[in-house]
Amino acid sequence: MTGDSCEEQCTNPDNINIVKAAMIKDEDARQLSDVFKVLGDPTRVKIIHALSNCELCVCDIAEVIEMTQSAVSHQLRLLRSMHLVKYRKDGKSAVYSLDDEHILQLFSQGMEHIRHI
Repeated sequence: MTGDSCEEQCTNPDNINIVKAAMIKDEDARQLSDVFKVLGDPTRVKIIHALSNCELCVCDIAEVIEMTQSAVSHQLRLLRSMHLVKYRKDGKSAVYSLDDEHILQLFSQGMEHIRHI
């Protein structure tokens, strides 16, 4: 037996009841999992990072992450579908920004975590 599991069967009913009462709903768990799946791609992480600095048009994002506008647009559609980024039209340009402050916090805390490891 490895050291990462219990050596004998034991449970703590009080702890189990506390956790079960606060357990995440299945739908919320699925939605959060979907967000992390979308963020599980290095290109999309780079886009989030770029947008954490300022709003950018698709052309600027493509230049910053060194990809084609078509490839960037595809990634932005996925990020937009998960409400991680939003856009507005500025003349003929589509200007993107993070959808809200939570996305910046999620990204920043993730960066803190990997730098802490």
